Amino acid sequence: MKSTLVSLGVSFAFLLLCALSMGNRMYLLLALLIAIAWGLAYISVRAAEKTVKVSHGLNNTRVNRGDNVAMEVSVSHRSLLPIAPVSLKMRATSNTPAAIIHLTELGRRRQKVAYRFAAKHVGAMSPGVESFTVSDVFGFFKKEHKPENAGNELLVLPVPFDVEPLTFAAGDMGVETMKRAMEDPSSPSDIRAYQPGDPLKRIHWKMSARKREIMIRQFDEPALPDALVLMDTSPPVLPTGMDPAKLSYLQDAVLETAASVVSCQISHENPVRLPLVGDRPMEYHGSMGLPILLEELARCTFNETEQFERVILMQMNDLRKTGAVVLITTRPTSVLVDLIGRMKRMGPNVRLYLVTFQPKDPDLLGFVGRLQQKGVEVNFVSPQG
Repeated sequence: MKSTLVSLGVSFAFLLLCALSMGNRMYLLLALLIAIAWGLAYISVRAAEKTVKVSHGLNNTRVNRGDNVAMEVSVSHRSLLPIAPVSLKMRATSNTPAAIIHLTELGRRRQKVAYRFAAKHVGAMSPGVESFTVSDVFGFFKKEHKPENAGNELLVLPVPFDVEPLTFAAGDMGVETMKRAMEDPSSPSDIRAYQPGDPLKRIHWKMSARKREIMIRQFDEPALPDALVLMDTSPPVLPTGMDPAKLSYLQDAVLETAASVVSCQISHENPVRLPLVGDRPMEYHGSMGLPILLEELARCTFNETEQFERVILMQMNDLRKTGAVVLITTRPTSVLVDLIGRMKRMGPNVRLYLVTFQPKDPDLLGFVGRLQQKGVEVNFVSPQG
């Protein structure tokens, strides 16, 4: 723009000088035309930039990873003078690269454009117009502004996949343990009168003989051992030489693995909890429902500076009522292997999900072998992308 204005100024000065020195009206007319074009261009941009409105809306603010998203962008202005088509600078997110959209219809005071993209990665983001540029038809002046409306937040949710149910003891799913405890005749919590349908084995014969009516034992429903899911939210590390763009696929796999394990527990009506650290720390319980978990996972960021090993140590004291532990990470270390072994010796069954692009890496297989010797179940998860 500056070079255009400099050229315009030099041309105007040269023509004006020629008109004054030679008394030629043609040069004077050309100089006046340049001055008029310059003035109209400046006025048109100034008038338009005060009235331009840019709005954009999503067809859906919550989508699953892999879904297509459509955004409608509307641009309008009330300037009487014509301007060049407005150009839109689209905001860069994990799912949308930075891009420039040039509207093509010159002179239209209202235009709409459809912007479509695929939600490839889990996360909370705000796609839309970052800024717009107003310019005159001659290209002399340009003004960049930010829209007043920042747009809607887009939440891309993780998609759970099928996993094997957790076991709380050898050959026991936890539900059977509760049923057996409820049938233990040596530990009734109360007695009551017989009701049709009560099983005969719950009859308290001595109390029935004393009261001369059939009395039934009542039992407190014991609490099931819960499952603890621990997710590594420290920044994942890619193998040497791998495309940095694949880092997002590692993060997606970690989040979807956590969602899958919790979803499986909820479907089997087993208690489960998932402590989340980072920008939005909380402890999720299965009673909150799966939709809340998916939203919290979508907002989870992998910028946690606290090491995963420290997170495991913080949960060591709460393993007395824990029947199974699930750990999800992208980077096994010797310290992590030792901690998992200590956790296994404390009683609960331990399952480890390793999210990696290279499941046959010799160093990784060495860690896996050490864990399997300790009785830890190890599963590989390959990021989809």
